[in-house]
Amino acid sequence: MNNAEQIKETIARIFPDVETVICYQQGFDGLHATPYFISIPEQVNKLIWNPLCAQNLTSYLPSIKKKVGIVVKGCDSRTIIQYLQEGLIDRAKVVIIGVPCTGVISVKKVLREIGHQPVVDVVFDDNGNIVVKTQKGEKRLAIADVCPDKCTTCQYPTPLVYDHLIGEPIASNKPKEDVYKDIREFDAKTLEEKRAYWEKEFERCIRCYACRNACPMCICQDSCIAETREPHWISQRLSLQEKFMFHMIHAAHLAGRCVECGECERVCPMDIPVAKLKKKINAEMKELFNYETGVNPDDKPPMYTFNVDEAKIKEHKL
Repeated sequence: MNNAEQIKETIARIFPDVETVICYQQGFDGLHATPYFISIPEQVNKLIWNPLCAQNLTSYLPSIKKKVGIVVKGCDSRTIIQYLQEGLIDRAKVVIIGVPCTGVISVKKVLREIGHQPVVDVVFDDNGNIVVKTQKGEKRLAIADVCPDKCTTCQYPTPLVYDHLIGEPIASNKPKEDVYKDIREFDAKTLEEKRAYWEKEFERCIRCYACRNACPMCICQDSCIAETREPHWISQRLSLQEKFMFHMIHAAHLAGRCVECGECERVCPMDIPVAKLKKKINAEMKELFNYETGVNPDDKPPMYTFNVDEAKIKEHKL
């Protein structure tokens, strides 16, 4: 029995105890999956589970008050742990169906490989490949070559918290020292080079706020500083200065909270590497506080605590 069938069976078993189950179904074409809300067991037949299931579905949890079931990957489960740490969800009202993940695909990377042609069909083989069929033929791509950047360093392919685990746990085969390798390489640049890099990237930003809207930890959208006029920190102008201000505030508000799910980067229509900012702050949190977001439910996020003297911060000597 494959994982999709096991998920369906598990959902059927938990349904008397939950009102809704959040999972995935096929999207508008063969290359896209979309969130799927099951309210009766008979709807389970539309459920899919494959490398198209890239979205972090946990974003819905803080706003849902009834008892729900949810299908999560390893990276998604870190969001649930962070929610629990911050008191944003009630654990008793969430039934977690964990599914070990061998990697998802980046739709953007696949579309680039096929020249943005309309997709007729998509098939996954048993050798870790995706076969994309278009009107001009088909192209076989290794999933490892078209996965999001987060998958290349993933340390938690198996969910860290769950009520039901589908299949066998998977251990990460990615070196831990490579997680922040790209950040260390970027830090080696001069300040002028870093500034020029971000000016070039943010120049493309259209202030659509897709990165904020998709972020599971951006829970205060109704009073987001990007739109509030009390206080009035930034305007709606499309100047580079205003773009910088928004992205710096967004990153700062995720200090010690970003679970590196990559949703901000996945949804960016301008292909800006916005996750790099949050990942840089996570690297600092690891260095200064030995804290990794969404890993240990008993941890307290660094920004939720206060110590007069921090072990690795010598502000009194500045």
